[in-house]
Amino acid sequence: MRLILMTGKGGVGKTSMAAATGLRCAELGYKTLVLSTDPAHSLADSFDMGLSHQPKKVCDNLWGAELDVLEELAHNWGSVKRYITEVLQARGMEGVQAEELAILPGMDEIFGLVRVFRHHKEGQYDVLIIDSAPTGTALRLLSIPEVGGWYMRRLYKPLEKVAGYLRPLVEPIFRPLAGFSLPDKEMMALPYEFYEQIEALGRILTDHTVSSVRLVTNPEKMVIKESLRAQAYLSLYNIAIDLVISNRIIPDEVVDPYFQYWKENQKIYRQEIIDNFSPLPVKEVPLYTREICGMATLEKLKETLYGDEDPSQVYYHRNIYQIIQADDGFRLEIYLPGLPDEKIELSKSGDELNIRIGNHRRNMVLPQSLATLRTGGAEKDGDRLIIRFIEESGA
Repeated sequence: MRLILMTGKGGVGKTSMAAATGLRCAELGYKTLVLSTDPAHSLADSFDMGLSHQPKKVCDNLWGAELDVLEELAHNWGSVKRYITEVLQARGMEGVQAEELAILPGMDEIFGLVRVFRHHKEGQYDVLIIDSAPTGTALRLLSIPEVGGWYMRRLYKPLEKVAGYLRPLVEPIFRPLAGFSLPDKEMMALPYEFYEQIEALGRILTDHTVSSVRLVTNPEKMVIKESLRAQAYLSLYNIAIDLVISNRIIPDEVVDPYFQYWKENQKIYRQEIIDNFSPLPVKEVPLYTREICGMATLEKLKETLYGDEDPSQVYYHRNIYQIIQADDGFRLEIYLPGLPDEKIELSKSGDELNIRIGNHRRNMVLPQSLATLRTGGAEKDGDRLIIRFIEESGA
């Protein structure tokens, strides 16, 4: 299955691009699903038809769906939800409030990943296109496999073992006092089973022959800056961008003086997009005279975007992470475009390398060839972060 994620700052047109990409893939004969994981769904509006949690046929070879967190929760995590509800009710909370609060923060991102993994595992579709949330939420979504692994290794598994030993001793005393039981072995194992699915999806997301991100942007200063940050953060998690779509370009035939300032600024920012994202290919889409809503306008957008091309191709491939042997050890080179040196912080603990960029952090488990070495400094060389690993003195 080919996995394509559409993301960008809110309002740039990523849903329209996802729908048009799905339409072109379906036209080429690929069984295609466009899945919206954005909490504020607009995919149904783009297709101008009703969609639900389950895939619904849009046209030949094309299906659409909008993730319903409540339905996904009931289907996959019903026992955990019932347990959390029981705990909240035992603490005096009313039934409806307890039901609502049983949906913990961040579950929409987690179940979005689980849903994507399930579709990939079932293999019913040739192309899966994700209309994801705006960049901030999308970055949280894509970092879950890595961050979740850290918590599972460091906190959850030790807690699960301790709870397994203590439950038979504590339960007879705890139940009468608290009004609810401690989680049993099956309940404790369920979150880890979910993590294993998310971890497997993490391997799929970092396989650049299968998965890639299409970054949608507009020729505006703030949108470009956020898109560049998104590019760097995605590189941090080894997730590849293969195409940039610059949307809402005012056409040359628009000569109204009201738009003159916008046209002049767009001319500057269009070139900035090409320069800043080079060597990534950039596709430009004009500002249409009407909103992109319904199959007729999506057909026009599809032609503008792809023409005779196959959207399922990988438009550009780059090795984001490279390990290079040196005379005194190894160098780890990471492609992190568009970031000043002072925004990157590094530290190593055991077999983990901690990389922090702004408010995004990755705890990267190092391969054995690097884990036994100590860091010997780091430097930026253009868009590459170079970290040196050298042998301990006397080793």
